[in-house]
Amino acid sequence: MRWANLLVLCPVASYQLAAFPFAALFHHLSASGRLSPTARYISLLAGGCLLAGQAMGSYATLLLIPVASSVLVLLSASPAHVHTWAFSLQMSWQTLCHLGLRSQELDPQDIRSAVILSAVMLLTQKVTSLALDVHEGTVTLQPSQGLLQRALPLCSYLLFFPALLGGPLCSFRRFRAQIEFPGTSHRPLGAAGRRCLCALALQVLRTQLEGQLATMQGCAGLSCVHSMWTQALLFKLAYYSHWMLDEALLEAAGFGPEAGQGDLSGSDLWVLETTNRVAVFARTWNKSTSRWLRRLIFQRCPAQPLLATFAFSAWWHGLQPGQVFGFLCWAIMVEADYRIHPFLRSRAASRGAKLLYHGATWLCTQLIVSYILVAIESESFSELHLLWTSSNSILPLSYSLALLLLLLTKKLKQN
Repeated sequence: MRWANLLVLCPVASYQLAAFPFAALFHHLSASGRLSPTARYISLLAGGCLLAGQAMGSYATLLLIPVASSVLVLLSASPAHVHTWAFSLQMSWQTLCHLGLRSQELDPQDIRSAVILSAVMLLTQKVTSLALDVHEGTVTLQPSQGLLQRALPLCSYLLFFPALLGGPLCSFRRFRAQIEFPGTSHRPLGAAGRRCLCALALQVLRTQLEGQLATMQGCAGLSCVHSMWTQALLFKLAYYSHWMLDEALLEAAGFGPEAGQGDLSGSDLWVLETTNRVAVFARTWNKSTSRWLRRLIFQRCPAQPLLATFAFSAWWHGLQPGQVFGFLCWAIMVEADYRIHPFLRSRAASRGAKLLYHGATWLCTQLIVSYILVAIESESFSELHLLWTSSNSILPLSYSLALLLLLLTKKLKQN
C-alpha cells in the first residue's frame, strides 16, 4: 500500500486539512462570544481570501471577479430580475473559465486549474441559490443599511473559507443565522473527527482496490464489465471521502449541515450501494447539488424537466464530451427506471420472483451507474469511444430499448 497516497483524497485535501485548526478556533471564539458578528464576517472573509491565494495562486482572480460582480447584482437588481441577472452572469463566467483553462496546455502536476474550477462551480451554487431566495422573498438584504454593511455578509458568504473549496451548499439564511447566533451547546469537533476517520477509511479501501484495476484496453466479455465496475468504484470512493472531508471542515467551523441536508451520511452510503433504482441513486448522489438542481431547473422548467436538469448539469460541469454523453445517458436511464420498475413489480407475484426482481435490478443499477460514472470521468474522445464500443454498452442500450418499447405500448393503448 502506498501510504503517502492516503492523504491525497482530492486535489484540495491538503488545503482542507490545513484549514481545520482555523475552523475550530473560529467556532470556539464565536461560541464563547469573543468575536462580534462583524468580526465573524470579517474573519471568514479574510480566511477565504487567504485560502484562495494559497490554493489558487494567480488564478484566484478568476474567483474574485465573479464574487464582486455577483455582490453588485444582488445589491442593485430588483428582486423580480435578480435571479436572471445572477444566473446569466455566473454561468457565462463559469463557461468562459472552463473553455479558457481547457484551451491552455497546463502542467498536469499543477492542480490550481482544477481547484479554481471547483471553487467557481461552488460559487455558482451559492450565487444562484441566494438570488432565488431574494427573488422569492425568503431573504431580504436590508436596503436601509449602508452599502458596506450590506455587502460584508454577502462577500463573507460567497468566500467563507470552510466552504470555499468544497462542502454541501449552505444557504445564506443558515449562514447568517450561524453568524448572528452561534451555537454554544453543539460540539463540532467530535462530529468532524468521525467524518475525518470515515474519509480516511474510505481512502484506505480505495488504495487497496487501486492495484486491482485492470485496464479497459484489450478486455473482452466479463473482464470488461469487471474493469468498468472496479474503475467506477474507485471514482465513488474518491467522491465519498471528498464529501466526508468537506463536511468535517464545515462541522469544525460550526456550519455543519442540518440532519439529512449534507452530501453523505452513513445511511446515504448504504442507500447508494444497495438501491436497485437508478432514480434513487441519482437523488441520493451528492444530495445538496441534487436539491439545488431540482430547485434551479427541474421545478422551473415547463417542458422535459428531467432532460433539462441533466443537460444543465453537463453544462455546469464543463460540457466535456464524456460529461455530455454521461449526463444525457443518466437522464435516459432515470426515465427508463421510472417505467421499467412498475412493469416488473406488477409481474413479480411470488416471493422468489420478488427476490429475483430485486437482485437483478440491483445488479443492473450498479452496472448502469458504473457505466455513467466512467463515461463522465472520460478525459478524451478515445476513452469515451472505447467505453461505447465495449460490451458494457449492452445494458444501457437494453434499458433504452425497453424504454422505447414501453412508450410505444403506452401510446398504442391510448390510441
